[in-house]
Amino acid sequence: MATFVDRVVLHVAGGDGGNGAASIRREKFKPLAGPDGADGGRGGDVILEVDPSTTTLLSYHHKPHQSASSGDFGKGDYRHGAIGEDLVLPVPEGTVVSDKDGNVLVDMVGAGTRFVAARGGQGGLGNMSLASPKRKAPGFALLGEPGEERTLVLELKSVADVALVGYPSAGKSSLIAAMSAARPKIADYPFTTLVPNLGVVQAGDYRYTIADVPGLIPGASEGKGLGLDFLRHIERCHVIVHVLDAAAMESDRDPVGDLATIEAELAAYAARLDEEADGRTPLMERPTVIVLNKTDLPDGDDMAGIVREQLAERGLPIFEVSAVSHKGLRELSFQLGALVEEARAAIPAPVAKPVVLTPRSRDAAEFQIVPEQFDGATAYRIIGDKPERWVRQTNFTNDEAVGYLADRLAAIGIEERLYKSGAVAGSTVLIGPGEDAVVFDWEPTMLGGAEHLGPRGTDMRLEGTERATREEKREEQRKKTAERLGRMAAMDEERRAGHWADPSVVQDPAPLEGGADSASDR
Repeated sequence: MATFVDRVVLHVAGGDGGNGAASIRREKFKPLAGPDGADGGRGGDVILEVDPSTTTLLSYHHKPHQSASSGDFGKGDYRHGAIGEDLVLPVPEGTVVSDKDGNVLVDMVGAGTRFVAARGGQGGLGNMSLASPKRKAPGFALLGEPGEERTLVLELKSVADVALVGYPSAGKSSLIAAMSAARPKIADYPFTTLVPNLGVVQAGDYRYTIADVPGLIPGASEGKGLGLDFLRHIERCHVIVHVLDAAAMESDRDPVGDLATIEAELAAYAARLDEEADGRTPLMERPTVIVLNKTDLPDGDDMAGIVREQLAERGLPIFEVSAVSHKGLRELSFQLGALVEEARAAIPAPVAKPVVLTPRSRDAAEFQIVPEQFDGATAYRIIGDKPERWVRQTNFTNDEAVGYLADRLAAIGIEERLYKSGAVAGSTVLIGPGEDAVVFDWEPTMLGGAEHLGPRGTDMRLEGTERATREEKREEQRKKTAERLGRMAAMDEERRAGHWADPSVVQDPAPLEGGADSASDR
């Protein structure tokens, strides 16, 4: 089971913004007191942060999908939706973040360095935020925007001062275990080290980090063995240490040949880098030290004596050491500390780049209209930040919200541009790129008669804000009382005139016309 991962593909998604609320406030004696729907909460961001206690990307290898929490929806009575919590993902120092196309977005160096990997969506506005003197009672609210979704590639490049390179089983892990408190896996077979090991060395006043790179073989720069997977871990080092096996078991190998092979692989890998663009010294020009290891063995001591003069011709410091007996390790640690200190002093102090603010030009187009073929006919696709955002915020089940969208689009001149592009009433219009675009048949805004309906979102019930005085109320009550008494007097007069019959008295029916017999003739 993997315990160290230095490259992962991470899918991140910011939280969705909460929807705004459409609500009308109710008060005593004032049932329609105006809109009180609040805004939705903003979605949380996904943030990458350098954590010194994190040394691997293993957790994101097992959980490659990470998303922040969404914002809550707005409510009535001016209650705003809760803001979604940010999701902070710890990453090791030296993590390089790239997009899926390979473009480097950020190089995360330094504890606490942060990078917003995916932003949360904005919360939708409630109808109280949409109200204005011309639109006093909006019957709709805006939807929250969805969070940003991105696919990122995270690569870990160890931040170490000294890098140990060499053939498999050259003794790099034993050397780092003898010089520091690191305890890597050590065995007597090739490719024991499958992951880079880091250790901290304290030599007098010198303190530096040291890393061993898994064994390199010919063709490592082309991907053979573990080369390409771990060569990236030497890119940031100040000093390169070639660990040569002076007691190699293979008869066709010797320290001089091993050094030439490893240098060729480093040169091939360095040709792909652009250190000068980052202000770093080119890889092949950095301070280099040669270490002949396993000289405590008779074969190793003899081999060191044979190749000592030939290696000295390179003009590089040479140390004959033994990771087992600690022979020469003290001198080596102080020499490496001096070289690291010198390399650190040569690094120019970071200069803060001035913040350049470039305001957007007034005549910069906020959108563009692209004619294209759609279902066998000419359609017009509108692409722009504002139109696309407004579409995402619109609730298309609410006619007033759709009308508000039409007003916003007309305000930035989309209708005029559609006319110039050749669109006519009934033409197909798409807003947004790709297959997720909103498709509708365009109907130009009708000006004749629409202005008599009042501004969109008005409500005549909210216009009457004056309250009657006490005298006006009493006068109104006196009028109602006088009218009621008048009706009662008229009814009494009709009753006295005999227009009303007393239901308690039985009256004979009136004789029928046409010669019918009366009651007295019977």
